[in-house]
This record gives sequence, structure tokens and C-alpha cells, in this order.
Amino acid sequence: MDIVSLLKLAKATYSKIVQNLLWATAYNVVALPLAAGVLYNQGIVISPALGAALMSLSTIIVAINAKLLKIKQD
Repeated sequence: MDIVSLLKLAKATYSKIVQNLLWATAYNVVALPLAAGVLYNQGIVISPALGAALMSLSTIIVAINAKLLKIKQD
């Protein structure tokens, strides 16, 4: 039974890793160009302070998602 539990934990952990990678990728695809000033000509600019706050928020979201790891009990 321990091996079955470990396999369930491994699958659940892998699922969380994929979720966190998808979140981080999506965030960086949007936030990095904004921080680099890609939309400066359209009047969309984020300040360095806002960029730092958003990066911290992203880290917090990934950490909370990891804490929500649940193992399905059959």
C-alpha cells in the first residue's frame, strides 16, 4: 500500500508542477513585454515598483497552488 500511496503522491506532485509551469509561462509571456515597454507607444507602461509587486504576486500564487496539493484517496 505504501508504494501505491507514493505513486499517487508522485502523480499529484507532477500535476502541480505542470500547473505552476503553465502559470509562470503565461505570466511571463504577458508581464515581461509590458515591463520591457513593448506597449509604450500605446500608453501602457508599468512602473518598476508595480513590476516588482506583480512578480511577488506571481510567486505567492505559485506557492499557494503548491500548498493546495491534494492526494486522491480511492
